[in-house]
Amino acid sequence: MTLMADSRTRFLDPDAWRGMIYIDGGWTAGSGPALQVFDKSTGEQIAEVGTGTPDDVARATASAKKAQAAWASMPAAQRRAIFLRAEALLTEHHDELTEWLIRESGGIRPKVAFELAKSHENLLHAAAVTTRSTGQILPSEPGVLSLARRVPRGVVGVITPWNFPFVLALRMLGPALATGNSVVLKPNPHTPVTGGILLARLFEEAGLPPGVLQVIPGGGDVGQAIVTDPGTGMISFTGSTQVGRAIAQAAAPLLKKCVLELGGNNPYIVLEDADLDAAVSAAAFASFMHQGQVCMTAGKHLVHHSVAAAYADKLAAKAQALRVGNPAEEEVHLGPIVNKTQIDRVQRIVDDSVAAGAVALTGGHHNGPFFAPTVLTHVTEDMPAFDQEIFGPVAPVIAFESDEEAIALANAGEYGLTAAVRSGSESRAAAIAERLRAGVVHVNDQNIAYETWAPIGGMGASGGGDALGGPADADAFTEWQWMTRRAEQTVHHF
Repeated sequence: MTLMADSRTRFLDPDAWRGMIYIDGGWTAGSGPALQVFDKSTGEQIAEVGTGTPDDVARATASAKKAQAAWASMPAAQRRAIFLRAEALLTEHHDELTEWLIRESGGIRPKVAFELAKSHENLLHAAAVTTRSTGQILPSEPGVLSLARRVPRGVVGVITPWNFPFVLALRMLGPALATGNSVVLKPNPHTPVTGGILLARLFEEAGLPPGVLQVIPGGGDVGQAIVTDPGTGMISFTGSTQVGRAIAQAAAPLLKKCVLELGGNNPYIVLEDADLDAAVSAAAFASFMHQGQVCMTAGKHLVHHSVAAAYADKLAAKAQALRVGNPAEEEVHLGPIVNKTQIDRVQRIVDDSVAAGAVALTGGHHNGPFFAPTVLTHVTEDMPAFDQEIFGPVAPVIAFESDEEAIALANAGEYGLTAAVRSGSESRAAAIAERLRAGVVHVNDQNIAYETWAPIGGMGASGGGDALGGPADADAFTEWQWMTRRAEQTVHHF
């Protein structure tokens, strides 16, 4: 039975939004071609959404700009209440949202449970942001009130990825809206329902005023239009480095603020005094969670040469014990890869690395959309498995001789998103961690970690130093304004 036939409430009823986009607080037919949505495991069509065009973007941006001032001036308690109602709706529709996320994103049930739990946190965090101080009083001369305050950027263009479509959209939407901006959202074409349509429904039911959120599924032309429209004051994007570079280039002539969280090829360093079993257990999660389709995934396992062989054997045994299959029908550890293009890319990286001398201890192949968890040994710096972001369930193991070599290997390449170091000596691991070029670094843990209130971003080609979350949200979604107020008008003479 499809999700279309199994709809139980208006909230998730595809008949209410089939072929539609969300503009100015209402559902309207998209001007672009219909977009079919497929179950990532079976290929079955589960929905159809509308798509927009650049003309739709212009209309949506104008509507968002018109609605933004009233939204920003709405009393904080009223704006907070909308986020709290949205959070309550997540609880009410939890089971249905779970099924959509499993089938549209290909996530296993624990991954989806994590995504929804963090979505609750994001909405509660946004509710709290509405009542935070927005500035400070500065010293000045007598009779002058001098203020430094944060003001909204206006209309924020949000472009989201497909791997964690719901929570990563909320991670941008929440603070953008909470700080008084309006938003034009373009979900990824692979997940237009859970990354866009359901968010429109969530805030519609929660009482967000019309025009404050616009949702326009579509392709690259829609994204380009959002980036270049003069009405958008900033762009928040999570996705590939390649697309991030194109966004930055298109936004540059308009001097438009961009916050970009991009790809990563993240080092996981294991020293010879680490607890090997604990390190392997964490490593399996870090490389195979959501089929390795996570920007924070452990992309290269840097292991001290004295324990590298034992580490690889233990990791291969762990990989062989993992079940791969359709998460909508059975309890599995890994679900499907997002599409055939990505399957072919992962296979090419593995095959080319093996041809160059790497050894696949386990895996290295796929069955339809399901790629077996793979452990590669004898990987060297000149192989694609070392320096490319794989975005698949592949764990390349690279041996190192010294702490200095580990640091050099970890910092090799253009990426700088996450890193992790494991050792029996916390101080030794911390000394290494302090020299790693990454926006997120964990000592005696693994790479994939997410806290709603922590600033998460990347250095270099992983984002250029921008971050979202907690203290970084104000920097991202507001800008400084200096204001002075005098009780009496002044006269200035030359």
